[in-house]
Parts: sequence; structure tokens; C-alpha cells
Amino acid sequence: MKLPEKAKNASEGAAAATPAKTTRPQKKAVQGRGDAVFAGIAKGAGIIIILLLGAVTFFLVSQSYPAFIASDETVQSEVGFTRGMSFWQFAGAALFGTVLSATIALLVATPFAIGIALFISHFAPRRFAGALGYVVDLLAAIPSVVFGLWGMNTLEPVIRPIFAWISDILTPAMEWWVGNIPGMGYMADNFDWWPLTPDLVHFVPPARNILMGGLVLAIMILPIITSLCREVFLQTPKLLEEAALGLGATRWEMIRMTVLPIGRSGIVSAAMLGLGRALGETMALLMVLSAGLQVNFSVMSPGQHSTIASQIALNWPEAQGGLERQFLIGLGLLLFILTFVVNFAARRVMARYSEFSGANA
Repeated sequence: MKLPEKAKNASEGAAAATPAKTTRPQKKAVQGRGDAVFAGIAKGAGIIIILLLGAVTFFLVSQSYPAFIASDETVQSEVGFTRGMSFWQFAGAALFGTVLSATIALLVATPFAIGIALFISHFAPRRFAGALGYVVDLLAAIPSVVFGLWGMNTLEPVIRPIFAWISDILTPAMEWWVGNIPGMGYMADNFDWWPLTPDLVHFVPPARNILMGGLVLAIMILPIITSLCREVFLQTPKLLEEAALGLGATRWEMIRMTVLPIGRSGIVSAAMLGLGRALGETMALLMVLSAGLQVNFSVMSPGQHSTIASQIALNWPEAQGGLERQFLIGLGLLLFILTFVVNFAARRVMARYSEFSGANA
């Protein structure tokens, strides 16, 4: 039986008006499961990092506490490489050398790194900038032992006459300073840690001193700081740069008013990352330095300073176990605490600078 034409059209319209079945709820369910899985993986990764950090801390503390509580006589009799020092005397000297070498490296490397990063990001032609940036990134991958060999065999003979020339010029000036400025002679005679003495610039060959070690460290951390600063400078909004140039600013004024203020927190972050690399460096300093355990600022004399990492690497293979290895693990705990404090301070400085840099806007 045929339906009337009007009824047929009405049924077809009703069928067309009926919404088709959609799979949207199923897609939302799949997306919800995916979000939950991703959130679980991210949370698990964070928990694993915390657990690993706690495990390292527990190992260092549990294995080194006998060295902290041992008497000075016990340490001097059972630990053969202390040279008659107590734990805290040895650790203080090694910690001083670690901080001194890293500070020298940071002071030398940071200005050069900022200059190279600015050249790559704002001055060099595009093709040359890409090639130079690639070379800088490759330098960061060179092993530290290669830097040590290069510094010992190539850089040391080159830098030796330069150190001698600096010493010949500055030593008389420092002698006049100590002899004629009130109070300087008293400080130099009574405090070994006082830096402003002729020993600060008095060079004794060979150039296997902490200043040489700091220069090698500076070359090692230079690619790290340069790469990070370059990426930070490239994030400067182009509208701000063009506005500064449009108002009549020179290229340097534009960089000083826009690029450097906006990238200030990134510069601090890059410098602190380089400092962390310098604090933990082992092989390069072990090969370059003529080790000593003095607390002074004779930065151009060999046999004066050493670092915690190089002392651990130097003495661990011959450590007989027991208190000797616990002593070295205690030094590692101090280095661990030092790097933690440096990173915490860097985070605070970065947070303070980012409030005014516009990077978090």
C-alpha cells in the first residue's frame, strides 16, 4: 500500500531531522584516559627524581658520617693522604680551591659568552651566525680530559710568558701598595687569607696554578653559557627592538635597553649552570694543576690549591677502605651541599630578576 505523497515527505523530513549518532562521548573518554595516563607518567617522573635525590643524599650521609665524628688523631693516623690535617682542615682547603677555581672561570667566561652570544644573535650574517652557533655547540661536547691534555701541553707553554709579564708589572705595584697604604702591611703580615699582597700576582713557573686551572675551566664552560645566552637573546620581541631603532637608538643602545634587560634572568641562569659545571669538574683540573692544600690567594704559584673533585679522583683508587673511603665520601657530601646551595641561590636570583625583565609577562 502506497503512502500518500504528503505522508511520505513528512516521514523523510522526520528522518532527516533525527540527529545521527556521534562518537563524541567515546572520544572524550579516550582523551580523558590519555590525560590521566600522561598525568600519571609526569607525576611518576617527578617522584622518581625526588627518590633518586633522596637515595643519593642517604648514601652520602650514611657512608660518610664516621669521618665527621672521628677524632683528629684518628683521621691523621688512619687516612694517609691528609698530610697531617684533620678532616675539616683538609675539606676546607679543598673547598676553598673548588670555589676559587670556579669563580675565576665564571668571571672570565661570562663576559666573553655574552659578547659571543650577542654577536651571533644580532650582528653576524645569518649563514655565518648559524655556522658559528653550530661550532659553539660542538665545543660543549668535547670531553674534559681533552681540555686537560690541551691545557697541559699547549696552553701552559703559551700562557707562561704572559703570566711572567703580568707578574713583572704588577708585583712592584702591589709591593708599594702593601708598604705605603695604612693597614695593608698589617693585614698581609697577620692573615694568610688576605688577598691584596704581592703573592697575588707573583708568578712562579711552571704555570700549573689555580689561575691556569680557572682559564681552562672558563674555556670549558664558555660554550654552555654562550648557547643559553644566544637562545635567550633570540627570544627578545622584535617589536621592541624595531621600536627602539625607530626612535633613533643605535644598535648598542637598542641591545642595552631591550635585549639585556629582558634576557637578564636567562643570563643569570646560564652563568649558574656554567658555575655548576665548573664546581664539579675533575679530570681537567687534575691534569692541569700542581696540587696543594693551602688557603691563600697565590693564584699564580703552583702547589697551592686543589679541588674536592680532583682530590676524590686522585685518592680514591688507592684508598684502603674504611675511614679513608668514608673520608672521601664526606668530601663528596660537601660538594653535593655546595652545588645544592649554588643552585638554590641561582633560582632565587632568577626569580627576582624575572619579575622585572618582562620574560614572564
